[in-house]
Amino acid sequence: MYRRLRDLREDHDLNQTQVASFLEMSQTGYSKYETGENDIPTAVLIKLARFYSTSVDYLLGETDCKERYPKAK
Repeated sequence: MYRRLRDLREDHDLNQTQVASFLEMSQTGYSKYETGENDIPTAVLIKLARFYSTSVDYLLGETDCKERYPKAK
């Protein structure tokens, strides 16, 4: 999962400071998510999935499909 976070960030030509700013946290705190030093809270996973237009399952490594799921009715 942590590798995917870094890869998505780099694919979008962003640095850790930019993503951390979106999440309203410090760059150091965000860095700990990417290295696996800290677990990522569910709310942050959801924000990151929306930010990168992907699914939480993709971020967690449960699927290799990057596409977002359709909204539930």
